[in-house]
Amino acid sequence: MKVYAETERLRLRELVPADVDGFFEMDSDPDVHIYLGSQPLQQKEQAANAIQFIRQQYIDNGIGRWAVIEKNTNTFVGWAGLKLITEPTNNHINYLDLGYRLSKKYWGKGYASEAAAASLTYAFNELYANQVYAIADCNNTASNRILLKTGLILVETFVHHHVPCNWYKTDRLTFESKQLK
Repeated sequence: MKVYAETERLRLRELVPADVDGFFEMDSDPDVHIYLGSQPLQQKEQAANAIQFIRQQYIDNGIGRWAVIEKNTNTFVGWAGLKLITEPTNNHINYLDLGYRLSKKYWGKGYASEAAAASLTYAFNELYANQVYAIADCNNTASNRILLKTGLILVETFVHHHVPCNWYKTDRLTFESKQLK
């Protein structure tokens, strides 16, 4: 299986069918879905289908979310990474979206920030992307803080699926200038 990035504590690799238990644990938790506008998974088969959907994105788009694995324990923590958004969102289409979702027991450990930073490095150094965007529910304080900490800039607030959301962006020059500091 392909490893896309490693940090001091995490390995970001392709999602594989064997991740189904960890994926289901994460996505069946109602607390994980508070700001997502979706319902928790009810059956493990739904997790398997979600993994297959992401794996198809690797084939179709050359990119998709990655499994976040804790290096010390080899445990599935959640997913993070980049996704090519092909439907219009906030007057944008065909853009790279930075995202992350972790099992609740891994919240507050800095893993989302660590995975997001590694994802941006991959976007600019491996994919040679010009920009990366992200969306966060305005009320999701933790996610908004992570995006700002990772170096994205709040551009505007817009309504996405009837929910006020913050629209973030970073570009190659901004990313490179922050790497030099």
